[in-house]
Amino acid sequence: MGRQLLLEKIKVEGIRGYETYRREGGYRSVEKALKTMTPDQVTDEVKKSGLRGRGGAGFPTGMKWSFLAKPEGVPRYLVCNADESEPGTFKDRYLMEFLPHLLIEGLIVSSYALGCKRTYIYIRGEYAWIPEILETAIAEAKAAGWLGQNILGTGFELEIYVQVGAGAYICGEETALLESLEGKRGNPRIKPPFPAIKGLWDCPTVVNNVETLAAVVPILNFGGEEYAKIGIGKSTGTKLLSACGNINKPGVYEIDMTISVEEFIFSDEYCGGIANGKRLKACIPGGSSVPILPANLLLKTAKGETRLMNYESLSDGGFAKGSMMGSGGFIVLDEDQCVVRHTLTLARFYRHESCGQCSPCREGTGWMEKILRNIENGKGKSSDIDLLWDIQRKIEGNTICPLGDAAAWPVAAAIRHFRDEFEWHVNNPVECLTRNYGLAHYADPLTPVTA
Repeated sequence: MGRQLLLEKIKVEGIRGYETYRREGGYRSVEKALKTMTPDQVTDEVKKSGLRGRGGAGFPTGMKWSFLAKPEGVPRYLVCNADESEPGTFKDRYLMEFLPHLLIEGLIVSSYALGCKRTYIYIRGEYAWIPEILETAIAEAKAAGWLGQNILGTGFELEIYVQVGAGAYICGEETALLESLEGKRGNPRIKPPFPAIKGLWDCPTVVNNVETLAAVVPILNFGGEEYAKIGIGKSTGTKLLSACGNINKPGVYEIDMTISVEEFIFSDEYCGGIANGKRLKACIPGGSSVPILPANLLLKTAKGETRLMNYESLSDGGFAKGSMMGSGGFIVLDEDQCVVRHTLTLARFYRHESCGQCSPCREGTGWMEKILRNIENGKGKSSDIDLLWDIQRKIEGNTICPLGDAAAWPVAAAIRHFRDEFEWHVNNPVECLTRNYGLAHYADPLTPVTA
C-alpha cells in the first residue's frame, strides 16, 4: 500500500476517541499553527502544498483561502461541506465516522488561518448516525482546551457547530448549502458575488470539503513543500477514493496519485481485479457526474500513454476521450453491465434532485429520463439517440449551478462511447429486455483483463 497521510492511524484501536487520537500525535498541527505561525503563514503552507479541493472541482485550496475578504468588524465563516451526495462517493463518511478528530483538527487550523471564530459542519441527513460521533468529538476537543475561548493561551477562539441537512443533492453546491444553513430552501445563488465576498449571512465565507480540511493536518505537520513532493505535477499529496461496482475489494483507498488506473483496478493492494472473473467494460472514475470511459480509454490516454490516477491524466483528451477525478467515486462496470440502464439510473437521480430553478435543468432532466426509459424498455426510436444528444447539449452550461452539467455529462459520454449499445436497444426491442449485451468495449488488446 502506498503512503498513508489521512488513513495512517485508521486501524488503531480507539482512534475515534480523543485520548487515543491525542496519544497518536493528534492536534500537533494546532499547536504548531497557533504557537509558532501567523494565519498568513498557515495559508502560505497550504499554497506551497499544492492542495486542490477534494470535493470535485479540484480548485487550489490556498488560492481559494486567499480570496476571502477581510473587512474590519465583519465576521468570517468557515463551512465544512460534508453533504457527500455524489452517487458512488463515500470517503468523507469514512473520515467522519472513524477519524472525527482529524477533521476537527483540520477545522481548527483552517479557521485560525482564515480568522474565523465560528465554523459549521453541514452534513447530509442520510448520514444519520454520524452527527452524534462528530458532536461527541467536538465536546471532547472542547473539554481538552482545543475549542472555546483563548485556545492554548493565544487569544484565538473558536466554536464548531454541526448542522444536519434534509438530504438534497443540490445542497452539495456551496451556495445552495449556505442557503440551507441559513434556514432557507436550498437553491443555488447566482454568482457573483461569490461566498468569499458575500457568503453565510452575507459575510465572507470559505466552503471546503471534509477531505480537503483533513489534509491540512499533514500539510502543517510535514510542511507544504514536503507534502508537494508526494504525487505528480499539480496533483500533489494523496487522494481518497471510494471504489465500488464490479470489483473484488470495494472500499475506501488512499492513493499516491502517481499510480496507474490499471494498477488501482487490478492490484491486490487496491480493488483486486474484476469480480467473478469478468472483463472490464467501463468505469466512471470520479463519481456519477463525470463522463464514463470505456476500458480502452480508461487504461490509456488519448496519446496512448498509461493513464494515471490523478487530475491531469484522467482529464487528458478532454471529454471526448477523457474524464475527471471528480469527488473520487470510482465505479467499475464489468462486461455484463448495460450502459443504457446505468445512464437511465443516473438520469432518474438528477431529475429527482434538480431544484427546478433553471428551465433547461428542470425540463431537460425529466425529458432525458423519459427517453432513456423508452430506449431501455424496448420502445425507443433511432431519432431518440440524436434527441438525447441535443437535449444534454442545451442543458450543459446553461444553468445557475453545475447540476445541469452533472446531468448532461453522463448522457453525453454514454452516447459518445457506447452509441452502438443504444442502437442495439432500438433495433432489438424484445431481446434488450433479456439484458444480454455481449462483450463490447472491453480492454483487449491494450492489457490483460483477467481478474
